[in-house]
Amino acid sequence: MAVNTNWENIADKWVQLSGEVKKQWGIFTEDEVLEINGDREVLTGKIQEKYGIAKVYADRQIDKWASKLKV
Repeated sequence: MAVNTNWENIADKWVQLSGEVKKQWGIFTEDEVLEINGDREVLTGKIQEKYGIAKVYADRQIDKWASKLKV
């Protein structure tokens, strides 16, 4: 799946993408974005925690967001 192979690029460019992360998930603080540090599992957990949704829905949000990025 393209999203999974794309994730390495996202992780490598996490600092540059922090603005995009905050735009997508506006509830995250700058510190939380830095804490995630490109780790997809941590991002999933943060989305679950902050938005009170199941893992499957958090993963869908991430996949949709990642598929739109030009990385």
